[in-house]
Amino acid sequence: MSFVKGLKCRECGTPAPLAPVAICEECFGPLEVDYDYDAIRAVLTRGEIASRPKTMWRYRELLPLENEPTVGLQTGGTPLIRADRLAKAIGVRELYLKNDAVQHPTLSFKDRVVAVALSKAREFNFEAVGCASTGNLANSVAANAAAAGFPAYILIPDNLEKSKVWGTQIYGANVIPVRGNYDDVNRLCSEIAGRHPIAFVNVNLRPFYGEGSKTFGYEIAEQLGWQAPDAVVVPMAGGSLITKIHKAFGELARLGLIEEKQTRFYGAQATGCNPIAAAVKAGTRDIRPVKPNTVAKSLAIGNPADGYFATGVITQSGGWSEDVSDPELVDAIKLLAETEGVFTETAGGTTLAVTRKLLAQGRLNPDSRIVIAITGNGLKTLEALTLTKLESIEPKLGEFERATSLRRVAAATAA
Repeated sequence: MSFVKGLKCRECGTPAPLAPVAICEECFGPLEVDYDYDAIRAVLTRGEIASRPKTMWRYRELLPLENEPTVGLQTGGTPLIRADRLAKAIGVRELYLKNDAVQHPTLSFKDRVVAVALSKAREFNFEAVGCASTGNLANSVAANAAAAGFPAYILIPDNLEKSKVWGTQIYGANVIPVRGNYDDVNRLCSEIAGRHPIAFVNVNLRPFYGEGSKTFGYEIAEQLGWQAPDAVVVPMAGGSLITKIHKAFGELARLGLIEEKQTRFYGAQATGCNPIAAAVKAGTRDIRPVKPNTVAKSLAIGNPADGYFATGVITQSGGWSEDVSDPELVDAIKLLAETEGVFTETAGGTTLAVTRKLLAQGRLNPDSRIVIAITGNGLKTLEALTLTKLESIEPKLGEFERATSLRRVAAATAA
């Protein structure tokens, strides 16, 4: 049973029929899915959710499908990690990591949005799928399309990390590098979608695709014992994820599944691509596009589609947005790995580095319950790292003790 009433404009509220369209015909604003929340409230309880498998589909009444999902059936259910060692290192009382670096099947939160979008593509009878991507979405569309039997057309900027390109090619997708940045790629995908019957997940299926991100927020609340956190720090590229986590907490409160709470939302960007953070700091919701120049390529969207809405969520919640340099985000990747054993990609490094900056500025309360969104795996962005060069030793005990100074430690312990 579906609880979807149709689509509606996020700006003027004009309703639209349920179709693969993304733009309001009245005001050209973006469309979003409209649900029958009264009907959902009558059937969806904490107990009902708890009785279901630990995947994103345990919240299926709040997702925009007409039928049972057909793609990404194992996606979701990633851990919320209490990060006490990291909390001590950065001076926070209670800190959690929502870790989608271990998401199925491609180690990023994009698997959530793609599971919804490709299931919806099948309901709309599309025979091919595609996307414009800065990497993680490319991996996920390619993998899930392969598993579902869809031909896939993946368009990417031609300067993407090799690991993300190979992590897309391996699934047999049609991978097309485009000379230019993400915004150039996205414009081309919009033109292709207007001429060819391809379901571009973040173009003509965008209203449905974005809904998958809400499950990131549902899981945080459920894993905190059906409570929203005091603060959440989220990486921003197009700005959609932070708005969908905000929507998720709001929906759970509306349905009586959590108590209403003023969670503060904090957005993280790299200084080399910071249009949303710059707008927040300037006190405006108007986004000034930038030309990306950062190692955090998964966040390198110079003209973010949801930037206007992201700034609204951040400022209206009492949060803030910051940006950090490439060296700062790389240091944060190392800190996270060394304290919690979590290897994040550059987006996660950006998020942790911004968290430290916000704490230093006094904008983030260290005595509050904070969740940091880790959205992708570090194995995808190895090119961003510079680590100490290793030296080989001979296979001799003395060589090992010389290299590690363990002999001195053992002697000191015996004395």
